[in-house]
Amino acid sequence: MILRFFALSLAFALTACATPTTDPAELPSGQWALDQGHASTVWRVRHMGLSWYTGRFDSMDARLDFSPSDPQSAQLTASIEAASISTGDREFDRVLADDWFNAQQHPQILFVSERIDVTGETTGRAHGQLSMNGRTAPTTLEIEFYGGLFNLLEGRNAIGFGADLVIDRTVFGIGNLSSTLVGEHVLVRIEAEFLREGS
Repeated sequence: MILRFFALSLAFALTACATPTTDPAELPSGQWALDQGHASTVWRVRHMGLSWYTGRFDSMDARLDFSPSDPQSAQLTASIEAASISTGDREFDRVLADDWFNAQQHPQILFVSERIDVTGETTGRAHGQLSMNGRTAPTTLEIEFYGGLFNLLEGRNAIGFGADLVIDRTVFGIGNLSSTLVGEHVLVRIEAEFLREGS
């Protein structure tokens, strides 16, 4: 027990001292899986022009195929369970999931990248198709690369990203309320850490 505590303490200390690198060439290529314990999707939409109504999705997954020698060839697939929408009001969550997102018929919100553009040293743009509520439309993610390091707690490499996208809810048939009550454009913020699969 003492040895295990010491090992964990050492791992925490070493991880705290680690500095992520933002140079893709210093990171291994391969398949990366979302660390679901360190990921979030938060959305905001205008309410009657008076405030930004904010919620989140509690269940998401993603996979990334990444080559440090050619970061623009990266491929990203991400999914969100529509029924996991969360506003802090469970009754309203059920209304959103059932009536707005039709989660029983279309349980997943899916993004599949088609092209990655590197726009700066730590920024990029992922162009792809977003499927939601039975409809699919082109969508762009504005991405910030936070860097990567060897995660001693997990025993493997980890990388982190933030991403922003703007969704026109009317394109996907989400809700039938007037834009004077609920804004048409939904701002989405994603935070995600990925862990490299395999050795």
